[in-house]
Amino acid sequence: MAALAANLAIAVAKFVAFLFSGSSSMLAESVHSVADSGNQGLLLLGGKKAQREATPQHPFGYGRERYIYAFLVSIVLFSVGGMFAIYEGYEKIKHPHEIEAWYWPVGVLIFAIIAESFSFRTAIKESNETRGALSWTEFVRRAKAPELPVVLLEDLGALVGLVLALGGVGIALATGNGVWDGIGTLCIGILLIVIALVLAAETKSLLLGEAAGIDDIEKIKAAAVDGEGVTGIIHMRTLHLGPEELLVAAKIAVQHDDTAAQVANAINAAEDRIRAAVPIARVIYLEPDIYSESAAAAGINPAKSPGGPTPDAAH
Repeated sequence: MAALAANLAIAVAKFVAFLFSGSSSMLAESVHSVADSGNQGLLLLGGKKAQREATPQHPFGYGRERYIYAFLVSIVLFSVGGMFAIYEGYEKIKHPHEIEAWYWPVGVLIFAIIAESFSFRTAIKESNETRGALSWTEFVRRAKAPELPVVLLEDLGALVGLVLALGGVGIALATGNGVWDGIGTLCIGILLIVIALVLAAETKSLLLGEAAGIDDIEKIKAAAVDGEGVTGIIHMRTLHLGPEELLVAAKIAVQHDDTAAQVANAINAAEDRIRAAVPIARVIYLEPDIYSESAAAAGINPAKSPGGPTPDAAH
C-alpha cells in the first residue's frame, strides 16, 4: 500500500514535468511509475484472490495465485517499463532536443527520490521482520511470499532509475546536448529489464513449486520423530501451496508390533507436533511403514536433496 501510494503520486508529478519540459527521461520515468502502480495493484489483487476457500476442483486452495500475479508483475515491468524506456531512449538519442523548463524535471525527480525512499524504507522495515540472518540476496531468493521481494526490487530499481534520470537531465542541461537525456532513458530501460528478469526467474521457481526452507525441514523432522510411536522418517517431501501454507508428505517408520490403533495415535500425535513446530504446515499426509536395515544397506530410495529421503532411509 505504501508503494502504491508513492508510485501514484510520483507518476502524476512526472507526467506534469514531462509536459512542461519534454524530457524523455521524465516520460520513461512516468511510464515506469504507472507500471509500478499497476504492479502494486496486481499484487493486491493476487493476495485477495489467494484467500478464496478451497473447492472440489482446487482442493488445496488458491494460495499460489499470489505467485501467478507476481509473475505477471515481472512481465509488466519488462514490457511496459523496460521496453518502452529503451524505445524512448533510442528515439531521443536519434532525434535529440533541448530540455525546456528545466526546473520541472529536476524538482519532480528530487520529490520522487524522497517519496521512493519512503516506500523503500517501509519495504526494508517489513522485510527485516521475516528476513532473520539471511543476506538481502538470500532473502530475495528464498522468500516464499512474493510481495516483499517484488516491492524491494521495484523500489531499488526506481531509486537507481531516478538517479540515472537526474544524471541524464543534469548532463543534458549542462552541455546543452539532449542526447544525454536519451542515454539516461536508455540506462533506465536496461535497469528495468534486468530487474524484471530477476523477478521472473524467482517467481517462476515459486510457480513450479518450492520445498520448505531448510530450517523448517529440520523442525518438521525433529517434531515428527518421538522415538516411540514414530522411530524415524523413511522419506519426506514438502511443497509450498502458498506463502503461508505448506504440504508435508512423509513415509514414517513405526514399531513393527504396534497395533493399528497405536499407529493411528502415533500419526495423529506426530501431526500435532509438526503443526506446533511449523504452523504453516497445514496439509500433512503421513504413511506408516517398517524401516528395513537390509533395504537401507542395499541403498534403496537414496536421495541427497533437502526435504527428500535421507541416504540411509528405506523400507
